Amino acid sequence: MSLQLLKAGTSDALTLNGISKRAFDSDILIGAPSPGGPPGYMSLPFHTKMARQGHLYKLTDEGLIVGGAILFLKNDVLNVGRIFIAPEHFRKGYGVFMMREVENMFPEVKEFTLDTPVWNVRTNSFYSKIGYKEIKRDNEFVFYSKHR
Repeated sequence: MSLQLLKAGTSDALTLNGISKRAFDSDILIGAPSPGGPPGYMSLPFHTKMARQGHLYKLTDEGLIVGGAILFLKNDVLNVGRIFIAPEHFRKGYGVFMMREVENMFPEVKEFTLDTPVWNVRTNSFYSKIGYKEIKRDNEFVFYSKHR
């Protein structure tokens, strides 16, 4: 595997939009109340805007886009707005690689934050496994943090 996490350009938005839609819609198979995802998860204008603003990243394997991330850096805190992997590439280590790479790309960051739906057993166990600690939860989301 020749994996790279790179800043995505507007020309990558269409591909990433499709992967995002398929990834989040697949959550219906693991307990999502209905197909769907976070705001803009299947919106080409949203992904194009995120690319233009420098928040959209692509995960490539041998040059093929297999996943993406939307990241927001503010001072020394990085919020992982979302990560997504094409469903045909689930459970191959791409998510772990992507999160480690996110942490490596931002050496100045002191804290990484993210949230995920309460019902999503897969993502909650994934974030715990890679060292994120639950800091709070409400009826809909579990909020995680990881400090350096």
